[in-house]
Amino acid sequence: MKTVDTPPASDSLARQAYDALEQMIVMLRLAPGALVTEKQLIEIAGHGRTPVREAIQKLEWQGLMLVRPRVGLQVAEIEAGDAADIMAVRCRLEPLAASLVATHADERQRTRLVDCARDMTTAAATADMAGFLAADKRFDDIVDEACPNRFITSALAPLRSHSRRLWFSTADIEAMDRSVGLHVGVIRAIGREDAAGAGVATEKLLDDLIRTG
Repeated sequence: MKTVDTPPASDSLARQAYDALEQMIVMLRLAPGALVTEKQLIEIAGHGRTPVREAIQKLEWQGLMLVRPRVGLQVAEIEAGDAADIMAVRCRLEPLAASLVATHADERQRTRLVDCARDMTTAAATADMAGFLAADKRFDDIVDEACPNRFITSALAPLRSHSRRLWFSTADIEAMDRSVGLHVGVIRAIGREDAAGAGVATEKLLDDLIRTG
């Protein structure tokens, strides 16, 4: 079972800066193709230059931000084939990750997943799309933390951010309601330590994402 060390303060600030910028990209507040400056991103993230530069490096690695010589920073466009390519990988790896989490998560991680389910349900009841996306990202982060195979989580992490952006670009309240119910199915299976059930529930969640996209 994995243990998680407390990150250095600098890592925490970089993570906070990344989370703020990633949310702006996912919710299209930083529009696909938009040119931005480092100064603008510092103001948006609410953090200093060093953590924001680290966040930009992570966003560039994930393919959400492009660093263009003599031009500056650009939010990545949404390409026509992105959804199919992303889901082809997620459908292979994500059910396996959920199955592993069902048997390896500790009690604290299972409790935090239940908290995510509660927050998603509250977001759906109040039509709070931003709240749902924040809870969805926490769900993914906990799954990554609990999954014992780091190669799976390294492959999935950037794809999930792209998926959230693609989902948000077309989703409505009905889609959010469905997604909440499907997430709850995954979380319940993990809580029961039901590896097979977690894999099947994840497949259903991904099938809905494909239909929504």
